[in-house]
Amino acid sequence: MSIDERVMMAIVRAAERFKKEASVVLKDYELTFPQYNVLRVLDASKNGQNTMKNINKIMLVSGANMTGITKRLEKVGFINRKSVPEDDRLKCLEITEKGRAAVKAISDRKESIVKKYLLKYSEEQKAQLLAILREILKAKI
Repeated sequence: MSIDERVMMAIVRAAERFKKEASVVLKDYELTFPQYNVLRVLDASKNGQNTMKNINKIMLVSGANMTGITKRLEKVGFINRKSVPEDDRLKCLEITEKGRAAVKAISDRKESIVKKYLLKYSEEQKAQLLAILREILKAKI
């Protein structure tokens, strides 16, 4: 296996390990990673609102998958879905107070998991790693 492939596999393995540990926290709120990520995007959006189309772009999730994710979030009271008045085909999502509370509680617990992974690295090393990963993600393949 080439060094390039070993690097990419290590990135994937690290991400999978993190997801596995963080999933335990999400299960306490009966959320999946994609559902939690929708809540995080909405929580960071202006007025806690965004269109499904924009969230699809941010999360790289298909429209069909996003519909299922958002229906489940609405059913448990984490978001509200409504049509955009200017375009009935677009759906606007809005995080509820229950959704915001879940994001806050999960974020606090998840942060301790993140810190555990990166504890021994300096701020400079973390910034370098982040810059490299962003370059990888931006690369046109």
